[in-house]
Amino acid sequence: MIDEQGFRTLFELAADAIFVLDMDGYIKEVNRTAHDRLGYASADMVGMHIGTFILPEFADLLGSRFNSVRKEGFLIYESAQIRKDGSVLPVEVCTREVELDGQKVIFSIVRDITERKVAESEIEQLAYYDPLTQLPNRRLLLDRLKQAVVSCTRNGRKGALMFIDMDNFKNLNDTLGHDTGDLMLQQVTQRLESCIRRGDTVARLGGDEFVVMLPELSWLPIEAAAQTEAIGEKILAALSEPYQLGTHIYHCTASIGVTLFSDPQQTTDELMKQADISMYQAKKAGRNTLRFFDQEMQQNISARVSMEAELRNAIEFRQLILYYQIQVDNSLRPLGAEALLRWVHPNRGLVYPGQFIPLAEETGLILPIGLWVLDRACAQIKAWEQDDRTRGLTVAVNVSARQFRQTDFVDQVQAAVQRHSIDPRLLKLELTESLLQENIEQTIATMNALNEFGVQFSLDDFGTGYSSLSYLQRFPFDTIKIDQSFVRTTAKGTRPVILRSMIALAHDLGMEVVAEGAETDSDAVELSQLGCEYAQGFVFGEPMAPERARTLLQPERKPKVKAPVSEVR
Repeated sequence: MIDEQGFRTLFELAADAIFVLDMDGYIKEVNRTAHDRLGYASADMVGMHIGTFILPEFADLLGSRFNSVRKEGFLIYESAQIRKDGSVLPVEVCTREVELDGQKVIFSIVRDITERKVAESEIEQLAYYDPLTQLPNRRLLLDRLKQAVVSCTRNGRKGALMFIDMDNFKNLNDTLGHDTGDLMLQQVTQRLESCIRRGDTVARLGGDEFVVMLPELSWLPIEAAAQTEAIGEKILAALSEPYQLGTHIYHCTASIGVTLFSDPQQTTDELMKQADISMYQAKKAGRNTLRFFDQEMQQNISARVSMEAELRNAIEFRQLILYYQIQVDNSLRPLGAEALLRWVHPNRGLVYPGQFIPLAEETGLILPIGLWVLDRACAQIKAWEQDDRTRGLTVAVNVSARQFRQTDFVDQVQAAVQRHSIDPRLLKLELTESLLQENIEQTIATMNALNEFGVQFSLDDFGTGYSSLSYLQRFPFDTIKIDQSFVRTTAKGTRPVILRSMIALAHDLGMEVVAEGAETDSDAVELSQLGCEYAQGFVFGEPMAPERARTLLQPERKPKVKAPVSEVR
């Protein structure tokens, strides 16, 4: 029990804030230090709950803390108070239950620990952060790397560690001094932080050595490597820009070594060593480049980079050509052909689209390639118009989603048609189902604009994506192409049922049907009997150069297919 005189002496002379609370936490009285520190008048504070002056995350703990005080009679803990101006004050609270004037109250002495927190923060900063750049140091990096390996093991994703070393940095220190070198390292820090994603880590090991840690990459190794390479190339480009160092403009590049991780058996020291080794491989390769520790991965990445460069040359040096595969009606009369892209590589020979189109999509090369394909297809329509035997044949052209989404795509198509003075009805653009599932209204608007111009549309690979009446009927397709998988691989017993349903659906929507993948006479016969108007496949003709395709496209040179029989066997 505290007597009145002793309480008042302590109350008035204390340098710490003192709060007298009832057992539910409502303020009965405060001393001068309390109201001076928080910026409220004493009269305003009396009757308010102490939680009003505490940060919410700490206020939520008051209930359990009051219970501890009632049980133990005494409790010391850290908290944070809110001043009237909104600023936050870190405090240490010493609370005990006492009897005052015959009543039990909670007596809290609240000490300002701002200086202690600042000192702790400074100690932590020195322990875990580089003083020049304020980046995490080796100690903090290794801790985060350890956590990232555990996380990757749990979720199945890959991570990457990039070891970055500035090329010939010593020359800068030797010529312009360490102060200038420090200024450059600070600019390097800013550039690195501008290149990474949220959740990535940039650390400085010392000198001109930096590390970037990339968690949460793809679970597929080659995709994770491609993601890492993209960020690495971005870093190389950023670090190679000129540096303004006082009155000096300095040029410098970097070398990057990379290792991927996800194996829980890999230690942080092993990963750091692997990234360091691969960085020196980048130095040996001529600097200003990136190298992977995994040799197979490096070979895959190198092959990808090489193919990208070669693909750019393919456009420039006219190595791309269009092959044409005949499409016939159920009377075996040629109706037209599908244009199929091929790459005649000087060393690899004939390269098929599956080997380079994904790369073209990723790098954006699909746009100039797609424009070239469109132009050549129109030119071929014009060439066939010069011969009575091929006049009126259509040409179907595959259009990528990226190409179709261009704001000037309609203008591109119209320009190609007008440049070659062809009938736009002879040009058919093939779109995949996946393209229809995004930006639906804009897609419809683009299709309508070209449809009004005369261009036809075909839905390619029908049945492999999400097809439903609810959205198919909204798009102005003229034709549906049944994917070859339904013709080639569907079990013979169920194939007629599935194909008949798909054909009926197309007809109900007012569309014609082309079936891909007809390889045998029986395929052709069955498709005809099921009501499929048109088909294409090796039984009618393989993809071939325009000169050879022209012979098949002449009406008097019908493909050699047995005449349809009356029943499906």
